[in-house]
Amino acid sequence: MKRQRISGLDGYLKPVTIGTLVLFSMLVFLVECTGGGGGGSKPAAVTEPDPVVEPFRELVNQGITRYLGVYTPMLVKSDQGVDSFFFGSGDGPLCFDGSEYVMALRDAGSENLLIYLQPGGACWSDICHCAEFSIPGIPCVGILDPNAPGNPLKKWNTAYLSYCDGSLFVGDMDMDVDGDGEIDRYHRGLKNLSAGLDVTARAFPQPRKILLAGTSAGGFGAMYALPLVRSLYPDASVYLLNDSGVGIMPAGVIAKMLHQWNATGVLPRSCPECLDKSGFLFNYYSWQLSEDDQLKIGLMSYKRDTVIADYYSSMGAEKFEAALIQEIARLEESHPGLIHSFIVDGKLHGMLGNMQTRAGETSVGAWIEQMVSDAPGWESVSD
Repeated sequence: MKRQRISGLDGYLKPVTIGTLVLFSMLVFLVECTGGGGGGSKPAAVTEPDPVVEPFRELVNQGITRYLGVYTPMLVKSDQGVDSFFFGSGDGPLCFDGSEYVMALRDAGSENLLIYLQPGGACWSDICHCAEFSIPGIPCVGILDPNAPGNPLKKWNTAYLSYCDGSLFVGDMDMDVDGDGEIDRYHRGLKNLSAGLDVTARAFPQPRKILLAGTSAGGFGAMYALPLVRSLYPDASVYLLNDSGVGIMPAGVIAKMLHQWNATGVLPRSCPECLDKSGFLFNYYSWQLSEDDQLKIGLMSYKRDTVIADYYSSMGAEKFEAALIQEIARLEESHPGLIHSFIVDGKLHGMLGNMQTRAGETSVGAWIEQMVSDAPGWESVSD
């Protein structure tokens, strides 16, 4: 049944270790791509159709889409097939340091669309290490590189949503941390995300398929962005691909983040178990799948991701691995055919920068191609 649009809605990619986290957060994105009725006397009974239940209506009612349709870019610059959209200063989209927010598009003339959310750390009371500004263009790396061998999305249209807000794309809070009367941190992730998606929807209004993907902070962001994407694209098949931001953090940490960023509305209030007692977000995937019958989810992670397990939390590699394997197995059993995983041995962080990274005999590129083509062979793979 065709859904109706909800009314009122008119480089991080390379694997890193802790020692290279700063480069992971600041350098890779600088490289730009070039690139009936029957007879008889009695009238037939009229059967009223079942009402269409809009996916994620609860989150819409909680305000997650409140900035869609609000902001427009101030400037557009084109360079070798990539259009960069600049948003000005004021109460709209901004980066962590108060600089202008930038996102970019590449039109390949495709009926399919990649929406990619950039990684770059996070900032809350426990730790503050994040990308603080954005750069024009699209990184010429991995899944974003139209010339990369083994990239199944090389001919897809691309929307690149840069990350520079420190709040996993969902913050809505300006902070004066030192109390001097001056704003020190602009957590405007939800405005940035919404503005970027608006630009995307205007440029690519009717894609057949959408791969909503992100790495690290972008992986968390893609998970939170799904309801906005579905609001803008009610009829597309959506594939959510979360690379190295699958939602494993110590108990209380994610709740603390969302509270400090004024972002608790990104989780449904009717589902307190979406953030479980361990502090994990895996039940939120189940809720998303129950809401959206045109959704498939792919989860990607190294077994002992040091950046998440050690740097941004203190849970340790062994506990991270145990939670990863156990929770993903539970999800896959509960939602057969709708959610699969790509798990690689090691302590690195981020896979979408190299389409040749392998789990067992399967490359990242081949696994993603199986996912978005709805091939019968798409399944979970692990070292």
